[in-house]
Amino acid sequence: MRQIEKYPYAVVRCALKYSALVFCRPGEIRKAEWKEIDWEKKEWRLPKEKMKPKVPHIVPLANQTVEVLLELKKYTGDSNWLFPSARSDGRCMSENAVRVALRSMGITNEEMCPHGFRAMASTTLYDNGFESLHIERQLSHVERNKVIKAYNHAEYLPQRREMMQWYADWLDNLKKQVSD
Repeated sequence: MRQIEKYPYAVVRCALKYSALVFCRPGEIRKAEWKEIDWEKKEWRLPKEKMKPKVPHIVPLANQTVEVLLELKKYTGDSNWLFPSARSDGRCMSENAVRVALRSMGITNEEMCPHGFRAMASTTLYDNGFESLHIERQLSHVERNKVIKAYNHAEYLPQRREMMQWYADWLDNLKKQVSD
């Protein structure tokens, strides 16, 4: 997290921070659009067409995530995309931009990849006693039990909002720790 803070390219630095804070799939992050951000509710609302399980997804935004978005807005606020292509051709950021950034910081694929932010968040949240239902809903994992899937449509937004803020605070504390 300290290395990310020093990354020289602002938009990619914001993409790295956002990836860590929201832990969505890399393709969902790359294709995020400003119109999907609900500033009043502090939520990112992804339409089902952008989701792997083809169901809409709501991501509660921690205070730190809103700060990243406000920083990013200075650079890309006039684009449709949160993370537009560096080529200014109307497309979103390349699928390799975050991976290349990680490698340029000396972080190997075995240490972290763009999808790895999801695993890091999941493991940390489970290790710290958060409810499985809340974690799995935040990861946008689909319930495999057909009966539960048919009846349970809960979003657990209050619990997930609290969990997302806890995780953002945890990441901040991680940055402050002295390395060995």
